[in-house]
Amino acid sequence: MTGIGPEICAKVLAEGSLKEEARIVVVGDVRVLQLGCTDAGVELAWRRYEKISDIDWSSDDVPIIDLGNIDPATIERGAMSPESGRLSGDTLKTMIDLALAGELDGICFAPLNKGALHRGGWKYHDEHQMFAALTQHVGFFGEMNAIKEFATFRVTSHVSLREAIDLVTPERITSAVRLANATLKANGIVAPRLAVAALNPHNGEGGLFGDEEIRIIRPTVERLHAEGIDCAGPISSDVIFLKAMKQEYDGVVMMYHDQGQIATKLLGFNRGVTVTAGLKVVFATPAHGTAFDIVGQGQANPGGLEHALRIAARMASARLH
Repeated sequence: MTGIGPEICAKVLAEGSLKEEARIVVVGDVRVLQLGCTDAGVELAWRRYEKISDIDWSSDDVPIIDLGNIDPATIERGAMSPESGRLSGDTLKTMIDLALAGELDGICFAPLNKGALHRGGWKYHDEHQMFAALTQHVGFFGEMNAIKEFATFRVTSHVSLREAIDLVTPERITSAVRLANATLKANGIVAPRLAVAALNPHNGEGGLFGDEEIRIIRPTVERLHAEGIDCAGPISSDVIFLKAMKQEYDGVVMMYHDQGQIATKLLGFNRGVTVTAGLKVVFATPAHGTAFDIVGQGQANPGGLEHALRIAARMASARLH
């Protein structure tokens, strides 16, 4: 709430172009939505409902389940707020409960601040860990970062680089590649083409700069390819995105967080989408942050949220069919 989330939500809802792709219901506090309309300089017709089953989908008004839990007048904007983080977590949990009950097919949320979420009492490294816990997920899961040209997946995510290196194992690479293959299929790609990144500079130069490519990555990729997954690698990090940009691959499996994030944010900062892949509930959000520096100025670009909604709708629809 303290970032640009209310503004970009209001802009996307007021534009209304996604009505043909999904039935959208807002879950939150109507006062925050009104604040977003003020920031965005838009007018939005909305209607409050107690339950999702009560929604009149023939109406042009935006339906909202008003939780009445956030008074924006009491929270400082443009800054990290533990109270806002606590309430954001509460709101997300409400949506997750609705999804687990079969009342929502997918969840799309505005960018949030991980530090605020954590300091607000949701003691997870990130929202993805939180989602896994609240959905009682067992097994591997991970992030997909999608831009128009390709998507990235990670063998390791929000851990230190020193720890990430030790987590590059055949088991985690296998899980990440299989997750990438299944998630891209769910996103409409019938036969995904995957590239798997090297860990060391220049692919390790035949073991000169490290032998993880020889011992771990290449044998794992070859085994997965033999199983029928269209994957290639290891491919050096300094060329893998050039190949993906040329449409040689649909997805890139990275060894650690920034290996993929730097590329996707550089290529599509206002268009990138983050999906929590592998869980029983569809989760999508813009890949950019809360942009505290431009809060309340009406300058926020809603492109990332619009793309996140489209992807969430597409993935949810694929699960239903």
